[in-house]
Amino acid sequence: MAKALLGYVGGSDPRLLAEMRRLQQRVQDLESELVRIQSENDALNAAAAQHDGDSLLGSIDIDVPQAEPALT
Repeated sequence: MAKALLGYVGGSDPRLLAEMRRLQQRVQDLESELVRIQSENDALNAAAAQHDGDSLLGSIDIDVPQAEPALT
């Protein structure tokens, strides 16, 4: 128990603090990237909506034959 108290009183491990700071910075970077990607996605959705609801594949007519039973 004395070691636990000394460890607590002695302060945190500098390596642990550095790792915690690094992880906090990484979380902030990821949050910023998420906001950027969400705004980019919103802009793309708005641009797609301006094309009268046509999707990129809307003008392509694909003829799909009826499924046939598999040969066994």
